[in-house]
Amino acid sequence: MTVAFDEMTNADGSIRAAYATLSRWLSDVPPDVLDYRRKEAEFIFRRIGITFAVYGDSDAQERLIPFDIIPRILTGGEWRRMSRGLEQRVKALNLYLRDIYSRREILKAGIVPEDLVYQNPAFRPEMNGQRVPHDLYVHIAGIDVVRVDSETFYVLEDNARTPSGVSYMLENREIMMRLFPELFADNRVAPVENYTDELLATLKSLAPHTASSDPVVVVLTPGIYNSAYYEHSFLADKLGVELVEGRDLFVRNDVVYMRTTEGPRRVDVIYRRLDDDFLDPLAFRPDSALGVPGLMSAYNAGNVTLTNAVGTGVADDKAVYSYMPDIIRFYLGEEPLLKNVPTWRCREAEHLKYVLDHLEELVVKEVHGSGGYGMLIGPRADKAQIELFRSKLKQDPTNFIAQPTLALSTCPTFVDEGIAPRHVDLRPFVLTGSDRVRIVPGGLTRVALQAGSLVVNSSQGGGTKDTWVLEEN
Repeated sequence: MTVAFDEMTNADGSIRAAYATLSRWLSDVPPDVLDYRRKEAEFIFRRIGITFAVYGDSDAQERLIPFDIIPRILTGGEWRRMSRGLEQRVKALNLYLRDIYSRREILKAGIVPEDLVYQNPAFRPEMNGQRVPHDLYVHIAGIDVVRVDSETFYVLEDNARTPSGVSYMLENREIMMRLFPELFADNRVAPVENYTDELLATLKSLAPHTASSDPVVVVLTPGIYNSAYYEHSFLADKLGVELVEGRDLFVRNDVVYMRTTEGPRRVDVIYRRLDDDFLDPLAFRPDSALGVPGLMSAYNAGNVTLTNAVGTGVADDKAVYSYMPDIIRFYLGEEPLLKNVPTWRCREAEHLKYVLDHLEELVVKEVHGSGGYGMLIGPRADKAQIELFRSKLKQDPTNFIAQPTLALSTCPTFVDEGIAPRHVDLRPFVLTGSDRVRIVPGGLTRVALQAGSLVVNSSQGGGTKDTWVLEEN
């Protein structure tokens, strides 16, 4: 297997410049001090109540995401290259969504197959011909990025519906500053704590033209039993806006109002953290008790902004992902600044044949899968798992894509055996408002804590790290 690129140490054993200060610090700090700080961080997370739920897991309904106390570091130059690519990609995603729900020029041009749109379970025919405020669909994007060498970053996945994890990015930084002030004194680390200010500015900029000069923003949650409820309440608190459930809102004359002790108050922007299906029982699932009856009428009338827009899921499944380089070229006339991972579409006969012949070498993913589930990592699978996926592929090839097994970069991580390299990815958060695009420097680094594991998802035992972008003099 290919040796992974280590982000701290060069092949000759020398330390990369970005990690020089951290490396010296680690060599001076006794392991028992690091262990004490790790336990202190865990205590803080537990006391604050930063937990997540795993649906269907009877052993641990609420648990902490493990936090690694050794930061992941990027240079300012690396970040600038990445952020330009992120902005380009989200711009193309927005143009694609606007086109898919209106003129469908990309389908007429034969760039994207029609069935990938019309048969996509996330496609919302209710949005056909509907204008959304400011013609923007993806206001908050979480783009998963992996690194394979000193120069190359690949996009692994586009999250265009309700990307989560930003609360961990912010809490990780706060805890690191509390536990390791000496490290921050020795490194010029770009701040991330202004994310919520940037988010609020973005949300307010997206208000309908009918809104007042000071638009009212709310965060809509499915409630306390949702796996990401901590993040919903955290963000509402940091934004200084109301956290509401569907029952707290109502629609009158195609306008959304919030119930308050002082009477109804008009709502202009809803940062919704529940899926399309549950938003409005009059438009989607009639059995939904989580949404707001009539919400889609207000939305279609242009009197409220939903963030992200209804129907964005049609742009972020893994089959559409494989067309993103072509989507960027079609709408922007530019070459992608961030590469896609090479992808075989099992829906195509030639691709399927190759995948079936090379299952032991490939990663196979469900088109609509998430959280690290429904996935085969060929080099680490036994014969029974491989044959199971062979059967699945033959039965329903359109439901799968395959990719080479990337040697994801590694970062130093404090584990039970000491400091050891572990594979990581990165989820930066891209905010697109009517005025501009905002990207705070960094993001959520997820780390596979098991030696050799490539699965970083928290639901699969992964942890998180603070991500540092070094400011230049």
